[in-house]
Amino acid sequence: MQAEIHLEDILQSGVELTDRALERLLPPATQVPASIHSAMRHSTFAGGKRLRPVLVYEAARMIAKGYLPAGVEDLAASIEMLHTYSLIHDDLPALDNDELRRGKPTCHVAYGEAIAILAGDALQTLAYQTLSGLRCLAPTIVEIIRLIAEATGTVEGMIGGQVLDLEGEHSKPTPESVHAIHRAKTGALLRVSIVTGGLYAGATPSDADRLTAFGTKAGLAFQIMDDVLDVTQSSEQLGKTAGKDLTSDKATWPAVFGIEQSRKDAARLISEAFNELLPYGESAAGLKAVARYLVERTH
Repeated sequence: MQAEIHLEDILQSGVELTDRALERLLPPATQVPASIHSAMRHSTFAGGKRLRPVLVYEAARMIAKGYLPAGVEDLAASIEMLHTYSLIHDDLPALDNDELRRGKPTCHVAYGEAIAILAGDALQTLAYQTLSGLRCLAPTIVEIIRLIAEATGTVEGMIGGQVLDLEGEHSKPTPESVHAIHRAKTGALLRVSIVTGGLYAGATPSDADRLTAFGTKAGLAFQIMDDVLDVTQSSEQLGKTAGKDLTSDKATWPAVFGIEQSRKDAARLISEAFNELLPYGESAAGLKAVARYLVERTH
């Protein structure tokens, strides 16, 4: 019971810390040009779980042995901006053509395609502007920016994964293709949240290697379960349109391996990820609790 209460505290405090930072960093909705700032806020404050920021915090807390470094919320908020930009663009008619996100109308439905595209662009720009002012040593800032840029780029990154996902529609998925898509499209940003959180807190190169291995396995487990939820939960439960992967013939883990094997694979990956954190002992409890939640969540 205590572990459940602890996890709830971690998730709730992560949302609150991130939302305060985002409220401070995003221009107010009344700031000219008001339309784009309103659109940016519409999608950013649509009720997301802030899982990537929470991973930033717990990785930083683990490396700092229970202490949350000052200013880490700006790193977390930057990654949430990048995640939100990707969702705005992912929902566009030219990509996934979705009208529901986090239980609310998608950005292009509420503000039109032109403003939605620009709102995504603006969130990406603001994220890197914020990263450039992080409160840590300049070499660490440069490395954090480099890793995040790679994770959102075209080679093994989020944009590349999105392209593979689009090009894989209406063709028979293979284990190799679905693994490549998941590793890049979703896994890369989850992994870099963990690694950069650790770097911000002073991670050594060996720490960064362990966090990379942990994040790679946990990120893949997260996306496997996201695929499972898409075919087992309703739109109301998910906060987005259910069954989109099936109707679009997406390359998903259940499409290749089946639902039960997908669940087993996710559980195995999390177990393997936990092995990477053995050197940190009890300091890793929070990060492990969040990772376990990634595969046990129901929405």
